[in-house]
Amino acid sequence: MRILSLPTLRAFYDQPAYADSKQALLTWHGHVLKAKWQDPADVKADFGTASILKEGRVVFNIAGNKYRLVTSINYPYGIVFVKFVGTHKQYDAIDAQTIEGHHGH
Repeated sequence: MRILSLPTLRAFYDQPAYADSKQALLTWHGHVLKAKWQDPADVKADFGTASILKEGRVVFNIAGNKYRLVTSINYPYGIVFVKFVGTHKQYDAIDAQTIEGHHGH
């Protein structure tokens, strides 16, 4: 898969308060680059804790659910768009179905 909006991840884990997310996010990134997901079932097979939403939206739990990563996946083109990364609390304040590119503060 190709991952777009990688700077969103970097901007998040470069913040000292969220430095503990870096390794988990990089591990996720490395795994997804090698993945060849055809549909949401493939995502669930790889990440059992992922939440499948409508219209290609998938929410991943990062670092034991301390952080949430919202993505939009275009399966035919093999592209994963990063829409949001933040703490669980920040995640609770957004609409994962509609958010368009944002990271927690």
